[in-house]
Amino acid sequence: MIATKLIHISLISILILMASFFSNLAYAQTYGSRLCQSNRHFDCYRVKQRDSWDRLFPDSTEREIVMKVNRMNTSLYPGMLIAIPKDLSSTNVMDYTPLPRQIEAPGTRMIFVSINPNVLAWGAYSADGTLENWGPVSAGRDWCPDINHSCHTATGKFSIYQKEGAGCKSTKFPVGRGGAPMPYCMFFHGGLAMHGSYEVPGYNDSHGCVRMFVPDAKWLNQEFTNGEVVSVIITKAT
Repeated sequence: MIATKLIHISLISILILMASFFSNLAYAQTYGSRLCQSNRHFDCYRVKQRDSWDRLFPDSTEREIVMKVNRMNTSLYPGMLIAIPKDLSSTNVMDYTPLPRQIEAPGTRMIFVSINPNVLAWGAYSADGTLENWGPVSAGRDWCPDINHSCHTATGKFSIYQKEGAGCKSTKFPVGRGGAPMPYCMFFHGGLAMHGSYEVPGYNDSHGCVRMFVPDAKWLNQEFTNGEVVSVIITKAT
């Protein structure tokens, strides 16, 4: 009887792990790979052996555009698809924002974050509703095996209540140790923060925090949120 129960528990554990694995596979299709196959303004490029962001795009401005278009700053690997604008040399990064360039005046500075898989972007709006800057994000994934439950990012209207600089680190992750880098963190709800990361992969993959490119988090932390009231809107809307 005990052996039968143990086998039953083991099977359940295996099924949970398999469900988590296949769920993560569904997320593994990057934003850029979907974009390049569905938008005529982009070419699909299949990454080759020894390709890197620097090798493919030695011009720093072009490299920034392509990385933001693909919503990722992680290393390239052979076989993956990335989207490249057809008119890359004649554009700037603001031409590719998925967010409105002008909205109704919010009255105070606002950071708008869409964690919808079809958007995955933050936008910094002035008090009069003008978009000043934007960039990619990666938010909470559906399931985190290391904590054995979902880790969705909270949505709603918040405000930044604590900021730290380049040395900000997690007190919780990795589980049992802490110390994961969270440069230029800006806490907005409980233990959740917007922060810089070199693991923005083109899909939602965090423990609930909002990951951003490190230069973007630095700009928001040191310039946009410095000395003024700033609201934070996190939404799943498109």
